[in-house]
Amino acid sequence: MRQNERAGLLYALAGFSALSFGDAVIKTMAGQWSPVAIAALRFSLAAVGLAALLAAREGRTGFRLARPRAQFGRGAALAVSSTIFFTSLFVLPLATATAIGFTTPMFTAFLAALLLGEPLRRQTLIASALAFGGVLVILRPNLAEAGWWAVLPIFSAITFSLLIIGNRAVAGTASALAMQFWVAAFAAPILLIAAPLFAKTGVERFAIGWPHWSIIARCGFVAVSATCAHWLIYLGTTRAGAAAVAPATYIQLLVATVLGWLWFDTHPDAMTMLGAAIIVAAGIYLWRAGQVREPAITD
Repeated sequence: MRQNERAGLLYALAGFSALSFGDAVIKTMAGQWSPVAIAALRFSLAAVGLAALLAAREGRTGFRLARPRAQFGRGAALAVSSTIFFTSLFVLPLATATAIGFTTPMFTAFLAALLLGEPLRRQTLIASALAFGGVLVILRPNLAEAGWWAVLPIFSAITFSLLIIGNRAVAGTASALAMQFWVAAFAAPILLIAAPLFAKTGVERFAIGWPHWSIIARCGFVAVSATCAHWLIYLGTTRAGAAAVAPATYIQLLVATVLGWLWFDTHPDAMTMLGAAIIVAAGIYLWRAGQVREPAITD
């Protein structure tokens, strides 16, 4: 049993690390193409590849769509979250954007209480206050340099929380592979429509044209690496359990920091590291609190 849990944790660590590698590849395309177009191409390639894999493994039955509204909501949330996060990667250090993204569990808890009627516990409020403090510490130096673009990861975290809530709504209606396919299949057309609309704003950052072959190749790499990463995380969760795997997500921050240092020569300052440590501590506190039941806050 312990060996199975150890293997599951290693799968999860590999999966979360791969996500940071994909983010680093996205950052290499800063200024070369619209982040909306990059997201559209990335999810279009993923949808095609996942469709082929799903057809080979499950046949027609794999494409049965249950709860289409919830599935559309998942795709829309992922499309918005990815676009915002990709844009933030173009203007912020990799480790900074990644650290702020770790506020997702706190937003998920709040939105679950608001949308699903789940109890809002005292630990959630404490963790959220800590995480918000960590975000403020990180943003102070970055707002001066990047302007209000620096708050983009916060909105990305909020919309990604909606995806997680959507995942709960469709849980058990299809296989993990089908779930990956449908979220990409709904996200792709939304982004394909959004990319030219953003280009019409005249903002240079969102200008589109025929991409260089290297951009297509990098989007393909991210599509494959992200799909493999989510599959590894899924394997890790099934072997070790969600509670054991949850803290492994923080390997992303370590990998992002190292990659930012090596690839982009960005050295996180002391305030950024302090803020990241506060956010991580809040996340771990919330995770540990989830192992102990406490009366919900009702007033």
